[in-house]
This record gives sequence, structure tokens and C-alpha cells, in this order.
Amino acid sequence: MNGDDAIKKAYESILGGDFEQAVTWFEQAIAANPQRADYHYRCSITCARSAKWGKARHHAQEAVRLGGDHQEYKYHLDTVMARIMATEAVHLLESGRQPAEDAVHMLQHALELDPLYGEAYLLLGAAQAEAGQYEEAAASIKRLLELDPQHDPGRRLYAEYRRKRRTALPRAGRPIRRRNR
Repeated sequence: MNGDDAIKKAYESILGGDFEQAVTWFEQAIAANPQRADYHYRCSITCARSAKWGKARHHAQEAVRLGGDHQEYKYHLDTVMARIMATEAVHLLESGRQPAEDAVHMLQHALELDPLYGEAYLLLGAAQAEAGQYEEAAASIKRLLELDPQHDPGRRLYAEYRRKRRTALPRAGRPIRRRNR
């Protein structure tokens, strides 16, 4: 079977909802034509949809290497790398073995790669709050809400971090609230 026939079978599998089989067909197409950047790119997209980040990264890197100046391939690689970094940051936060600042730096780098990755802003805000950086956490969540104003967890966290930020300020630095009478 040639590469184009395998690609057709891969898309048939995708339309049927069988992403595992689609990856297998994409890999057969790549085996038939390993120098086709577009085959690697398509395989990477399908792997990313299935959260197979290692394979997605490998094929995205190959697409960039073979496709040279194709911006779509580079953008896709950046989004895959951002998701991998966010996943690693979550593992750091959950393990509790490393300071939250390490996860903060990882998530900031992920957002440099993909500034539209809303969930990374949510994770960044959580990591910053864990590090006691409530003002930065509120700013991160605010950025998420600029991207997705209806993000309910983000709206709740934003209110919480703003409240914590105010209570973390020293009394002398806080504005005096006066009641209207």
C-alpha cells in the first residue's frame, strides 16, 4: 500500500472515531514515505488529540525538520511542547517534592510557546497561588478570562485570588473603606 492510500484509510478511521487505528494508518504512510513532512504533521495532530504526547512531539519535530520553513508545522510543535510542559508542571505540583516556583517557570515557558493555551493560565494561576504569589495568580487568571470569559473555574479562582491578595497586603498599605451613610 502506498502512502496516499494509507492516508485515506487514516481519515476513514478518524471519521469512524477510531483514532488508534488512524495513528496506525498514518504510521504506515510514514513508513512508505518517511520524507513527507505532511504525513508526520497529520500523524502528530492525531496523536495530540489522543494525548499521546511523546509520539505527537516526535512527529511534530520530524514535520518541522522535513518541512523547513512551514509555519504551520512550527506552530503545531510549539502547541505540543506547551501541552507537554503543562503536563509536567501538573506532575511537579502534585508530587510536592519541588517548589511551586519550578512549575511556575515551566508554565510561563509553555505560555511563551502557546499564548492562547487557556488551561495553562489556569494552571499557572494555581501554581502561583501555591507559591503565595496571589497578585500574579490573579493576573494569570484574568488573562484566562480575557481568552474565555465564561470559564467558570477561572472566574471562581479570580475572585478567590483577588480576595487573598487583599488580605495579604499589610494593613498600612490597604485603602480604608468607608461606608456610605
